[in-house]
Amino acid sequence: MLKAKRIRRKAAYALLFVMLAVFSAAIIAKPEVYIKHCAEGIALWAQCVLPSLFPFMVVCALLVNTGLTAKISSPLARACAAVKLPPCAAACFLMGASSGYPAGSRTVYMLYSSNLTDSAGAKKLALLCTTSGPLFMIGTVGANMFGSGAEGARLFAAHIIAVAATAVIISLTGRKSEGKLPQIKESKNVLEESFYGAVSAALTAGAFIAFFYTAAKVAQDLYILYPIEKLLSFAFGEEAAKAAASGLIEMTGGCAMLAASGSEFSLPLAGFTITFGGACVLLQQLAYLTKAGVKPANFILVKFIQGLLCFLLLLIPI
Repeated sequence: MLKAKRIRRKAAYALLFVMLAVFSAAIIAKPEVYIKHCAEGIALWAQCVLPSLFPFMVVCALLVNTGLTAKISSPLARACAAVKLPPCAAACFLMGASSGYPAGSRTVYMLYSSNLTDSAGAKKLALLCTTSGPLFMIGTVGANMFGSGAEGARLFAAHIIAVAATAVIISLTGRKSEGKLPQIKESKNVLEESFYGAVSAALTAGAFIAFFYTAAKVAQDLYILYPIEKLLSFAFGEEAAKAAASGLIEMTGGCAMLAASGSEFSLPLAGFTITFGGACVLLQQLAYLTKAGVKPANFILVKFIQGLLCFLLLLIPI
């Protein structure tokens, strides 16, 4: 058993080394292409993600660091208990749903590290509170990319329903989670802690986006994504398939490509892409969640199921 685990770990490190070596070699071979593409990723973060992410990350940090989440959590604690969620679940969900990636996962870790929920509760919160935010989905994706705020609102509604429904069903099948409501935190450095933490998290998100936006371009140029693109093209057409495959690596750029493709499946595929998150968003979230005891494989599987449900909901004509 131990030997098999050691072999798997060595294989994972070997695969990672090969991927990083290929990525580095591609950039060295064509620096004029990929440096420009990395700059586009940074611009995408600065123009589309940062304005919709940073303000709410500050708000979330202030709510947690001051203990004001107690005022939100207390009235809904009984409802959370009815579906076997921690008492702080309602507040965590509201903060994640209003802020977007990766604020929800960061909030889950903050609650876990503050002993406001146990590991079992953190695993349930990870499935419920890791959502995109309304400013990004309605404003950036809906209004700016698809040219319709109404389509963005529909996208956000399907996304929230898919995430919440899946998380509650899974929670009901498990045991009741232990935890307690947050208390008012006495600290002279609440503002400093909150703003510093929000800035750090926002910059980290930008670094993830720039890296994976470039990685998606490398993967397409080297035809690494070709098998996925070919498979998806049978159902959605070549342009939408190429965009959806790119979104599996970097979500924001994938959504922009889907909107530009003009496919009838663009919006449902964008719903899947945002809800699943792709490698960029998944790794941002897992950077926080693994410290709270969340297992990556289980988390990724559930996010995939949530993405499929969001896709199906958006196929329903209105």
